[in-house]
Amino acid sequence: MAAPARPLFVLFGSSIVQLSFSHGGWGSHLSDIYSRKADILLRGYYGWNSRRALQVLNQVFPKDAAIQPSLVIVYFGGNDSMGPHSSGLGPHVPLHEYIENMRKILIHIQGLSEKIRIIVLSCPPVNEEKVRGNTSGIFSELVRTNELCQSYSEACIKLCKELDVKVVDLFNALQKRDDWMNACFTDGIHLAAEGSKIVVKEILRVLKEAEWEPCLHWKSMPTEFAEDSPYDLVAADGKTTLNPSEWTFYREIQWD
Repeated sequence: MAAPARPLFVLFGSSIVQLSFSHGGWGSHLSDIYSRKADILLRGYYGWNSRRALQVLNQVFPKDAAIQPSLVIVYFGGNDSMGPHSSGLGPHVPLHEYIENMRKILIHIQGLSEKIRIIVLSCPPVNEEKVRGNTSGIFSELVRTNELCQSYSEACIKLCKELDVKVVDLFNALQKRDDWMNACFTDGIHLAAEGSKIVVKEILRVLKEAEWEPCLHWKSMPTEFAEDSPYDLVAADGKTTLNPSEWTFYREIQWD
């Protein structure tokens, strides 16, 4: 790892995580926001459910690692919540098992360090009509409904409250936008740029409101190598320099 070591944020989940650097994704926004403040590590796995996550949990988050994350953002549930296939194959995980799998995942991560923090993203809604149109003829018996998404989202939120883990209610957050079904998704399931902006806003809200020491909100974290230098750009007076380490004017959104 390049030195000096910055705090490490790990994004762990299924395709909502793997694709978080695509289409103006929420992971890429976080990397920009936390540039020179924290390193964002992507551990996303397209198509995975909570069962597969448990299989690799010790490999992704070994308890004896020299450096443990400061923050882990976890998302599983979209694939688990799919309707069961008649063959018994596929990503569906019954709701009761999904909750127990998530419990094991979160307890394992909590046990990595006393200082580790966790934010869970609950199952988002889907555009059912678009999902059916995009997957017809590709997948067999693909069942993805908002009724199922909501039940897994609500169960996840309940678990997080039980474990005292911060959670973002994505199911309701995305639907606050009137045109969410078309604006928030690329294919009815995965997040478009507008959907990712909502995710970032919600994550930053949690980080700002959390009473964590140290605070992990970007405005409260130190910037690496932020000291003034005579090698910085020269100001209009021709005598002083301007330190650009905190500049954010270039961002499309001025995040709070």
